[in-house]
Amino acid sequence: MSLSDEHVEEADDALVRRAEVLFGKRFGRPPRWIVAAPGRVNLIGEHVDYNDGYVLPMAIERHVVIAADRPQASDEDAESKISLFSTALRETADFAPHDDTPSEQPTWHDYVRGVVAECRAAGLEAGPLDVVIDSSVPLGGGLSSSAALEVATATLLEAVSGDTLDPLAKALLCQQAEHRFAGVPCGIMDQFSITFGQRDHLMLLDCRTRQIEQVPMSEGDISVLVINSNVHHELTGGEYAERRRQCEVAASRLKVESLRDVSPAALAAAEDRLDATHLRRARHVVSEIARTAAAAEEVAAGDWVSAGRRMLESHVSLRDDYEVSCSELDLLVDLASRNLGQGIFGSRMTGGGFGGCTVTLAEARRVDELATAIARDYERETGITPSWFTTRPAAGTRILRESG
Repeated sequence: MSLSDEHVEEADDALVRRAEVLFGKRFGRPPRWIVAAPGRVNLIGEHVDYNDGYVLPMAIERHVVIAADRPQASDEDAESKISLFSTALRETADFAPHDDTPSEQPTWHDYVRGVVAECRAAGLEAGPLDVVIDSSVPLGGGLSSSAALEVATATLLEAVSGDTLDPLAKALLCQQAEHRFAGVPCGIMDQFSITFGQRDHLMLLDCRTRQIEQVPMSEGDISVLVINSNVHHELTGGEYAERRRQCEVAASRLKVESLRDVSPAALAAAEDRLDATHLRRARHVVSEIARTAAAAEEVAAGDWVSAGRRMLESHVSLRDDYEVSCSELDLLVDLASRNLGQGIFGSRMTGGGFGGCTVTLAEARRVDELATAIARDYERETGITPSWFTTRPAAGTRILRESG
């Protein structure tokens, strides 16, 4: 089967071709399989997926592409291993297909190893493989490059084995791999966005029931602007896991299963049960869940002004109550907000925080002009050159080549 022109366009034509060429240069033959999985950006609903809340992400037009083939029969050493090459990191890694022991110090290839191990447990055998991984998803920018790698790996093993996983099972399998092999207690948003993404749709995901509602965003005059601050502050306290524990403590003190079960009014009435820190964490989660549900309705109705206002409220909450922003992200949001009503509807940090990216809702006809001005002013004030791109909601993971 040759590459589908439609699928190549969706998965970044240049990236797919580059992965194919690099595989040929490295291994001396064309790849038998090529798969792609998009990154994701979350329009609103941050740090609530592990609190059983609602999130409103979308797949983006940036991808992880994997090109692969069986080792050549003449290479006896390769017959017993999976050999990886990451073009983004310029690093190699080898491991046995049946190696299912998590590393003490996880690295990038543990995302692949974890998925291979989880797929093997589900009945999908990888066997030996030569693999080239290429990516246009920024690393460490809060756009789920790791989840894209996980889902792309699972999709590759579907192609290799000839078996197909139920999409829900695939997303959960990849989440479990991240828990076990990367040591990150992530929620389900990233893997679900990348697996179930639809072109021109946001995805309203109920993280408790796992019910998905595809929210149309068909207006071509609206763009999503992603600006990478190009900073990621090195923190030592395990902040992601700490926030999760704080939410669990707050839920326990409020005598509920999760903060999803607390309304804004109920939280206000029970403030005396929480100390200042746990109250702030709970207040963010409870208000963010309500904001996300409202924003989904506003997007569906084409009410971009109201949806943008929710995004700005979300950022303030993440900055002040959840305390996961930083000065660079705050500056990018402030610079975007100076253009409210002039092509910008709203802006907020996205992802885990402490650096990474902002997401901004903007008029397509003005977005390049506005992004250039924001980037110029950000560099002037920080001395850091940001990077940015615009995207529309993209399709989820897919097999692009599958030859016998």
